[in-house]
Amino acid sequence: MMTVPGSRLRSALARVGAQEDLNFLLTNRLPRRLATRFMGWFSRIEQPWVRDLSIATWRLFCDVDLSDVRDTRFPSLHAAFVRALRPGARPVEADPAILTSPSDAILGAHGRIEAGRLYQIKGLSYRLVDLLGGDEPLSRLHEGGTYATLRLTAGMYHRFHAPHDLSVDSVRHIWGDTWNVNPIALKRVEALFCRNERAVLRLRVGERGHPVTLVPVAAILVAGLRLGFLPEAVDLRSTRGRTLPCTTRLRKGAEMGWFEHGSTIVVLAPPGFTLWPALHEGARLRMGEPLMRLSDGPA
Repeated sequence: MMTVPGSRLRSALARVGAQEDLNFLLTNRLPRRLATRFMGWFSRIEQPWVRDLSIATWRLFCDVDLSDVRDTRFPSLHAAFVRALRPGARPVEADPAILTSPSDAILGAHGRIEAGRLYQIKGLSYRLVDLLGGDEPLSRLHEGGTYATLRLTAGMYHRFHAPHDLSVDSVRHIWGDTWNVNPIALKRVEALFCRNERAVLRLRVGERGHPVTLVPVAAILVAGLRLGFLPEAVDLRSTRGRTLPCTTRLRKGAEMGWFEHGSTIVVLAPPGFTLWPALHEGARLRMGEPLMRLSDGPA
């Protein structure tokens, strides 16, 4: 089979990117906040040749699938990043005993939360209370529970959805850095998720109201984290870490928000939840596919 030139170039770029020292230097030793602000501005330029060149470059460097998009033309690179999918593109597992993946993702570190710690990568753990911005009661609530780290690459569908029928109890934004969240950085930066900008979404899922927490973590070039269930006037960064009470109810599979590039979601479940047995580290998930089985016990 003939290899197209774009595929050969993409393979060559992937080999360069796999050189860990170079990858870390290129993605983390530049001014991360400045680069992120620049990307937030540049990606919104709607001039046709800028749009076409930037989308073509993005597709060259990333594995991007636009076959399931709702709109086939984008006014800007940003619009392509935050694209919506056509109806039915992501079937959602309807079984009420299943907590589904909130996003397209690659499954990273996962397992049991023990002694208040979980792993960002094998051999490197961090404190749950630090991830949650010092919220010790919430950390204790998840002690002995199950966690799963979901990494969204730059080319993936960037919106995330309700993993079950749920109510949103509160939202809290935590200011932070914008380290890259790829495996190379995770091996080198201690407690990386606790350093980056993030939000803590406290949920109650299912008829029993099981407490589940989603922690969307921003990364370099992520120009913003948006939550569609909040009023449009709410800018998370302007809340200065205040907890925002919510009364929002969402059906399983309903859109919750989106990243404006790739990033990570840490899913925290209470004791009794178990990871879906077919999953393993490195597995690729689509939004709506099984992630965990709910506890049979009371909330």
